[in-house]
Amino acid sequence: MAKSHGENGPRAPAVGGSLSGTRESLAPGPDAAAADELSSLGSDSEANGFAERRIDKFGFIVGSQGAEGAPCPLLHRLEEVPLEVLRQRESKWLDMLNNWDKWMAKKHKKIRLRCQKGIPPSLRGRAWQYLSGGKVKLQQNPGKFDELDMSHGDPKWLDVIERDLHRQFPFHEMFVSRGGHGQQDLFRVLKAYTLYRPEEGYCQAQAPIAAVLLMHMPAEQAFWCLVQICEKYLPGYYSEKLEAIQLDGEILFSLLQKVSPVAHKHLSQQKIDPLLYMTEWFMCAFSRTLPWSSVLRVWDMFFCEGVKIIFRVGLVLLKHALGSPEKLKACQGQYETIERLRNLSPKIMQEAFLVQEVVELPVTERQIEREHLIQLRRWQDTRGELQCHSPPRLHGAKAILEAEPGPWPTLQPSPSIRLPPDAPLPGSKGKYKPPKQVQKEQQKQAKASGQRDKPPTPSQAKVAAAAGDACPPRDVPPKDPVYQDPQDSAPQDSAYHCSQESLTSQESEDTYL
Repeated sequence: MAKSHGENGPRAPAVGGSLSGTRESLAPGPDAAAADELSSLGSDSEANGFAERRIDKFGFIVGSQGAEGAPCPLLHRLEEVPLEVLRQRESKWLDMLNNWDKWMAKKHKKIRLRCQKGIPPSLRGRAWQYLSGGKVKLQQNPGKFDELDMSHGDPKWLDVIERDLHRQFPFHEMFVSRGGHGQQDLFRVLKAYTLYRPEEGYCQAQAPIAAVLLMHMPAEQAFWCLVQICEKYLPGYYSEKLEAIQLDGEILFSLLQKVSPVAHKHLSQQKIDPLLYMTEWFMCAFSRTLPWSSVLRVWDMFFCEGVKIIFRVGLVLLKHALGSPEKLKACQGQYETIERLRNLSPKIMQEAFLVQEVVELPVTERQIEREHLIQLRRWQDTRGELQCHSPPRLHGAKAILEAEPGPWPTLQPSPSIRLPPDAPLPGSKGKYKPPKQVQKEQQKQAKASGQRDKPPTPSQAKVAAAAGDACPPRDVPPKDPVYQDPQDSAPQDSAYHCSQESLTSQESEDTYL
């Protein structure tokens, strides 16, 4: 998918900020009052005359999913999770989100298993923000999105973005109306990214990524999740030369030889370049390829485990589409083979089957990185150095958290009394040397009581240590007020520091559906 550039030359930015300019240029009809009346309806599908149409649980107009530009038709009955099971999963995810730093530090494997089972729909958007690190980026950059949103933007990108808006899921209730709320937010997010990374600009494949995010969260949160995808999960994918996607195409083809030698041999004989079938898969994260229920499950795992999920999905599709002599009978040439990959069997894209195959496929981050080094050396030998120097790829939520820890302190035990570094532990032998702060506090108390101003003798220190054991249990308040830190006078509810993330997530917030 080539980089998009303006065809009609630069266009003057809208006056008064991008949002009003977008509404003015995209709203249907010349009458502004009519446009305002349409935008006040409950959904964009009502504004476009689809009020009588039924909407499925994902927001798509029923009966329109087979149209061009819409996701693949489901063609199978969705696997409904029993209500009791769904409520239990919601409760578990709420506990994780309210104590996110603790879970990531101690129970990341459990988070991975729960992502493989599927994130509850009511919490999916919030979970994606936590997994991707978008929540942390938002906290580290307060007001940044608003600043970008109010800027005019580069005219050469604004025209291209506006022309792409109506192509993004046109039968979803958010994006069905030209000039509706969904398209306006999509414009704001994509324009903000061109300002945030002007050297990268805009690529058409970013539009469906941003649209999927907007289906699950507000524009500001969607923007920071898009930033994380472009910079951490898929760095270099949307650069002008598309070098990163070309490298990953070679990596995919090399891994295919181990996963399905039959499919690898057939594609080699037909001399089909990986870019012909995997570009849209990878750059759009399968959002324009799979049934929607499968898209969401793949994204749940992708945000948790990283790009290896994208590789696994691609390998599973290739294996089951071209992995046996019987399936290759109808693919005798290049055209037939590419058509087979563009019109995949609904069975291999079915949610339960695909997720199970992806989870069980033994392709690891280490294998991907080893192949990356091999393909990079080959690239340098044949084409020279890469022109796009992208940051290193991070494989999932844990790697992102370790590379960019949040603005809160790391998890550490919080005792009732904080001892100096040279103080002996409870029950250990040795003399206790009170720090200078304690000595000054003792001196102040001595002056207040009219006693003589002098530091405690070693014998007094021994008595104090023996009486209070120098460090009482955490749950028991210290008996000697002299050695108690004033900041620790209030009882603590937990042995761990509550991070800023945890405090924020514990506040009541509406679930964004």
